[in-house]
Amino acid sequence: MPISTMMIGALLGVGTQMYSNALRKLPYMKHPLGMGLGVVFMNQLVKWNAQLQEDLDKMLEKVKAANERCYFVSSILED
Repeated sequence: MPISTMMIGALLGVGTQMYSNALRKLPYMKHPLGMGLGVVFMNQLVKWNAQLQEDLDKMLEKVKAANERCYFVSSILED
């Protein structure tokens, strides 16, 4: 997965840089920093997505536990 993420980021960065340079009528590869910035951006996006999924799983587990406690307490009080 890291290799594909790096490749997607590199292509995104190069594409953005080349498009920007084409709009400004500059040589396509005048500032090739876009590739590195794209790689960094995509790697951070993947890390952020993994952290977000982990946090979501924790929150869902807490909500499930709270709902079960509420359900069992209300069923005990009704009996």
